[in-house]
Amino acid sequence: MGDSSQSKAYKSPSIFKQALSVNTKPFPWLKAFSAGLAASLPVIIGLLLGNLEYGLIAGLGGFTYLYVFNIPYAQLAKKLFFVVLGMTLVAALGTLAAPYPLAVAILMGIIGATAIFVFGALRITGPSAIFFVLVFSMISGMPADPDQALLRAGLVFLGGSLSWIIAMIGWFFDPHGPETDVVKRVYLELAAFLESVGTEQTFTESRQRMMDVLAEAEETLAAGYIPWRKTLLFKRLFILNEHANSIFIYVIDHFSESREPLPSELGDTVRELAFSLNQKGGKRASKSILQPDEINENVRQLFAKVYDADAIMNEPSNKINQVVKISKLSPKTIFGGAFDKNSIVFITALRFGFVTIIAAIIAFELDLARSYWVPLSCVAVMSGGTIVATYHRAIQRGIGTVIGIVIASLILALEPSGYIIAFFILLLTFITELFIVKNYGLAALFFTPNALLMAESTTAGSYSFSYFASARIIDVLIGIAIGLIGVFLIGRKSASSRLPHLITKTIRSQAQFLVTLFSKQGEDFNARESRELRKMRTNIINLKTLYSTASGEIPINHKALDYYWPVTFSIVQLGYLLEGCSKMEKRPVVSDEDLAQLLYVCETMAIAANQKRSPSIQNIPEIDGFSSIQNQITSLQRALQIDKGVTLY
Repeated sequence: MGDSSQSKAYKSPSIFKQALSVNTKPFPWLKAFSAGLAASLPVIIGLLLGNLEYGLIAGLGGFTYLYVFNIPYAQLAKKLFFVVLGMTLVAALGTLAAPYPLAVAILMGIIGATAIFVFGALRITGPSAIFFVLVFSMISGMPADPDQALLRAGLVFLGGSLSWIIAMIGWFFDPHGPETDVVKRVYLELAAFLESVGTEQTFTESRQRMMDVLAEAEETLAAGYIPWRKTLLFKRLFILNEHANSIFIYVIDHFSESREPLPSELGDTVRELAFSLNQKGGKRASKSILQPDEINENVRQLFAKVYDADAIMNEPSNKINQVVKISKLSPKTIFGGAFDKNSIVFITALRFGFVTIIAAIIAFELDLARSYWVPLSCVAVMSGGTIVATYHRAIQRGIGTVIGIVIASLILALEPSGYIIAFFILLLTFITELFIVKNYGLAALFFTPNALLMAESTTAGSYSFSYFASARIIDVLIGIAIGLIGVFLIGRKSASSRLPHLITKTIRSQAQFLVTLFSKQGEDFNARESRELRKMRTNIINLKTLYSTASGEIPINHKALDYYWPVTFSIVQLGYLLEGCSKMEKRPVVSDEDLAQLLYVCETMAIAANQKRSPSIQNIPEIDGFSSIQNQITSLQRALQIDKGVTLY
């Protein structure tokens, strides 16, 4: 990392300014309207059937739609199905536990910790634990009646199922929309990557972005894969992504050290290919771009690869017969890797559950009206992925909730009933989802009155302004304070302190996979299904998560973090190259002496990382046809060198 990058890091905006900043993401109009519809339609149905209370309970299942994101429909269907089951389960538990405050507090922590762990381990984007805890809290806050458990759970299930149906409607119109979008981004980033050749810093940054989008595309296509339904479009997208990967590897192998830019026609051609994915069937609607006359052999080969991508784009459907081979970690492997004392996901889940239980017990002991708003606020604050994000959430939650209570008081002063309640639920949910992409605090302005409206309508509460203004603000402030104290006191250095250990573990897993790839394993051996690959993948995923969490700690050791960034980058890139190598059927068999030297080099780096010292620079044996792997191991040795004056975690 250069000096300019470091100076920028030290002059970052204050936490308060960061919390109040509004990003430039576009408004998700369709998703926001669909979310409003999913939340209000059960209420409308309940009114039509003559029972508003049942409609409002079913409306809690409508929170399922808030877990909808732009992921393949095959994955979305499974994800939302389990969300619906989760919502149903917590509704039943909330009803059964309602008469027992201590049981409510403990279950609230268990539910929150479980959701945090599952979403963290599977790296699922979304609101994670908050709506499971919200549904449990609101159900447990209703008049205690354990006999109603099946009824309330059934109503929540029906509301969630309606959200599932609304979310899946898009499949009929664009069944592979998310997959097409990510492959298009791969080719747009590939165009930028080709244009970055010859500029050292831009090339490094573009290489990182390229690796990220290729990894995302592979995960997206794996998630969208249905063994019994392999459509022609999906096959075409899969082949295009694999080809983009081969072009990327070719550039790494032949142009990493180049100081001359590539012909601009390469980037232009790839960009045209990306835009042509918007055309139905992927047919080119743009002009052809010819290669220059005066080019060397490596550039000519690169043009040939780019033109092959164009051929794939326009290949007749009846010729797309390639067998799709998807390799992904099983849930057992993923959860096994996350269920470890050094896993930041596991540690975060334990902390989340413990602090939530403490917040709930304090709320019950203080005998607060609607005491569940205390742990709910605590959960909302702790949902930030890092310590810094937690502080952001606290500021946003505090400001947003106070103003939101004023909005709620104005709405409730109107004493809404019937279809007016349904209308406000639709409107407030719509605005919440519209602004959540901009700033959590803006969303809290409208989520707060929405939650209050639903809660008080199901419990027939009073609509006094003073009641809401005092009770809810006190509840929220207590919850925020508990969340901040809990996060600050429990494991605030848990991520950074574990970096050396996980770096060591990851390098060793890469050494094992390296030997697996370049030694005799027999004709039937498939490197893509090997235990060593699964182990390396798990460690790299955990390392990326750990570094991201460490970068948001308070206080932060900037010099140590700047040291660990190129180390993490080199490890991730080496893993990417090794995994790319595993896709090739023919690989050289490296001699035992050279394999021993490779193992020795990796073990030297692993020991040095664990002991927080610089490793000695060793010679790397040549791997025929895979110079990029050899160069990356050398880069990792250099990245691990510690400058004088740098104190590591």
